[in-house]
Amino acid sequence: MGGAGPPDAAVPPGTQVRLDRRTRIFDDGAVLLGGAPPRMMLLAPSARDLLVDGAVTATDPTSCALARRLLDAGIAHPVRVPSTAVPAPSDVTVVVPVKDRVAGLTRLLAALPHVLGDRIVVDDGSADPAAIRTVAEAAGARVLRHEAARGPAAARNRGLAAATTPLVAFLDSDVVPEPGWLEELLATFADPAVGLAAPRIVALPPITGWLGRYEAVRSSLDLGPDPALIVPRSRVAYVPSAALVVRRTAAGTGFDERLHVAEDVDLVLRLYAAGWRLRYVPAARVAHNHRTGFASWWLRKAYYGTGAAPLAVRHRGAVPPMVLTPTSAAIVGLLLTRRPIAVLPAAAVAGVAALRLAGRLRVRRPRSTALQLVALGALGAAGQTADAVNRHYWPISVLAGLASCRARRTVLAIALAEGVLDWWWHRDCDPRVRPRLSGYLLAHRLDDMAYGTGLWWGAWRQRSWAALRPVRPAGTGSPDRSAGLGAE
Repeated sequence: MGGAGPPDAAVPPGTQVRLDRRTRIFDDGAVLLGGAPPRMMLLAPSARDLLVDGAVTATDPTSCALARRLLDAGIAHPVRVPSTAVPAPSDVTVVVPVKDRVAGLTRLLAALPHVLGDRIVVDDGSADPAAIRTVAEAAGARVLRHEAARGPAAARNRGLAAATTPLVAFLDSDVVPEPGWLEELLATFADPAVGLAAPRIVALPPITGWLGRYEAVRSSLDLGPDPALIVPRSRVAYVPSAALVVRRTAAGTGFDERLHVAEDVDLVLRLYAAGWRLRYVPAARVAHNHRTGFASWWLRKAYYGTGAAPLAVRHRGAVPPMVLTPTSAAIVGLLLTRRPIAVLPAAAVAGVAALRLAGRLRVRRPRSTALQLVALGALGAAGQTADAVNRHYWPISVLAGLASCRARRTVLAIALAEGVLDWWWHRDCDPRVRPRLSGYLLAHRLDDMAYGTGLWWGAWRQRSWAALRPVRPAGTGSPDRSAGLGAE
C-alpha cells in the first residue's frame, strides 16, 4: 500500500530556513527548544555562527546539513527555495471525489488553474451521473465512475491510480482553493524529501450563526496560522484529506479503503514511518463549507473521535490523548489537588528534575537553562491535562464531579479557565469574524464532548483502550546532540 521511501537528498542550495516562532533560544544560542515533537537541540559554536537573525541560508555542504537538521526537527521552516527546484503546475493532477454535490463540484472546478497537468473527477455512485459528467467535462476534467458508492478513500485511490504526473492534489467537492494555494504548496516540493504538503483549511463564506463563527476560528480541519512539520504526537499531528498534495512515488496505492474515518491520518502516519517529510503550509489556503447545523455538526465531531481507536491499534503510541514526562505529570498531579501544601512537593519535584537536567547540559548557564526547560514542560503538561479533562476523559470528569464536591469544583474551574484561554488564543484566527465568548464556550465544550463520546465508543467497539492511554515522550530527558555541523 505504501510507496517508496524518500531519497537521501540534501536541502537544495539557495534554500533559506527560519526558526519557528515557538522555538525558544537559551544560553546565547547554545540551546534551541522546539520542534515536532518538542526537543532540546544543542548547537556548537560552528553551528551558531551559521544561524544569523534566526535564519540559515544553505550555500555549502555545511549550511545545507544544518538547514536539513533544523527542518527535520521542525525547529525551522523553509522561507525561500530556489525557483529552479520548484515543480510546475503542469506536474500536478487534481483528483476530486464526489457524490451528488453537483453545485459544489461546479464551484470547485471553476476555481482551479488552467495550467494543471490533469483533472480527474471520480463519481462515487452519484444518483445523477449525467449531471456530474456534464459539469466535469465542461471544465475539461476526465470522469471515472463507481456504479455503487465505495467511499472517499476508494474514490481518491481510483484517481491516484489514473494519474501520471509526479504530484497529485486531492480536493473534496465542498472546498474552494483561494488564489495562490498551489504555488505555495509546490514550493514545498523543492525539497526532494517532502512527500506530502497540506494547506490551511478556512471557512467558506458566508459565516453565520454561533456555530459558524466558532467553526471559522476553531474547526477541526483548520490547523492554525503557523507552518509546521507534520509529525505524530506534535502540534500538527495530522492533516485532513479535504485538501492535500502528495508525491505520487510516496503515496503508493494511497488510502486504506478499509477505513471509513481517519484514513487521512493513517496515510500521514504511514508516510511519516516511511521517512518522508510532511509539511503544513498555512500560506496556502483552501476554503471549506463547514457544517453548522447542530445535529450534523455534533455527529461529525463524534465521528472524528471514533477514528482514534483503530489508529491506536494500527500505529501504536502515535495518537495518545496526552504525552507527559513523569516529572511534568507529577507536578500537575500535585497541583490538581488544590491544596496549598502541595505547592512545596511540586516545587521540590521541579527542582530535582532541573538539577538532574543541568548535570547533562554542556552550556554556560546549565541551572537556569534547565529550570526554564522544566517550567516550560510543566506548563505544557498543564495545558494537555486541561484539554484531556474536558475532551478525552470527560465521562470520568463527570463521574468524579458527581462523587465529590471538591472534584466538581476543580472540573468546573478547569472547564471555564481552559475555555476562556482557548477563546482568547483563537478569537482572531479569522479576521472576518470574532465569536462571542459565551457562544464560543458553549460550542467548545460541546465539541469536546462530541469528540470524547466518539473516542470512547470507538475504543469500546475496537475492544482496545490504547487511544485513551497517556504516553511518555520518546527519548525523555535526552538532549539532541545530533544537530550536526559541530553540534555538541
